[in-house]
Amino acid sequence: MNKINVLFVCMGNLCRSPTAQAVFTHWVAEAGLAQQIVIDSAGTRVSHVGDPPDERAKRAAAKRGYDMRRIRTRAVQKTDFERFHYLLAMDDKNMSVLAQDCPDDHLTKLALLMSYATAGSGISVPDPYYGGAHGFERVLDMVEDAAQGLLRHIRKQHFL
Repeated sequence: MNKINVLFVCMGNLCRSPTAQAVFTHWVAEAGLAQQIVIDSAGTRVSHVGDPPDERAKRAAAKRGYDMRRIRTRAVQKTDFERFHYLLAMDDKNMSVLAQDCPDDHLTKLALLMSYATAGSGISVPDPYYGGAHGFERVLDMVEDAAQGLLRHIRKQHFL
């Protein structure tokens, strides 16, 4: 069976997309699908490739049992459009950058992560840096909801 490749994308790959990577990795493993689904994250404007995620994002994730210790920042590469089946942007700005760089024959792979949320909302995951003391918690709430929907979608679409 071919693996299903999922890439989460935000601007710097420091908080939202690594959070989504950690949450989705956890739930995919719990579902017994770690051998079938490959998960990664990347940024549209990464200034420090190889850096770990933001400490506040790591702390918030750890409180809920998600491990971000092995995640390192990287930039979206042209090969990602071919390699990944799902390229999930955290917000409209990142979606626009992905759409500009994406070859036409791969545009159907692009979506906002929140389009998989319970309400099916196409809203953006907000940048936690502007969310005050609870910004990182709010991001986790939204990502958890959308990641559950994404997992349901993948299981249904790919008969897992």
